[in-house]
Amino acid sequence: METAEQTARSCGTCTLCCRLPEIAALEKPADAWCGHCSEGQGCAIYPDRPQLCRDFLCRWMRDPDVSEAWKPLTSKMLVYDQGPQVTVLVDPDHPTIWQQEPYSSDLKEWAQAAEARGHYVILFCGDDVVKIEPGVTASA
Repeated sequence: METAEQTARSCGTCTLCCRLPEIAALEKPADAWCGHCSEGQGCAIYPDRPQLCRDFLCRWMRDPDVSEAWKPLTSKMLVYDQGPQVTVLVDPDHPTIWQQEPYSSDLKEWAQAAEARGHYVILFCGDDVVKIEPGVTASA
């Protein structure tokens, strides 16, 4: 995998990583804005942010094979790897976007590739949790 510097992608005004995931070190629940984030601007404590935030890069940032359609501000989703799990966090303001193309087909392809390695794809949207199955039409 290439790094964000090698892909020439940047966060720009995206701050979904400050909203969608739970960040225990900051006592930030999932789907809530971090108290240190200025939406569209970024982190107010950037030099002193927790290590988890320092280490985080979404899949769109670090993997040049992930299409432009998956840019978080476009897709309304944040995708990242957690060990054997590919995690997909869907903005609860756009709960069905993952069922649309190209996302639905891409998720099934990612699930197929993950399964071949003994891994899996899990999607979270609000209180809903869906395991994406390879080659199966995605549905909630």
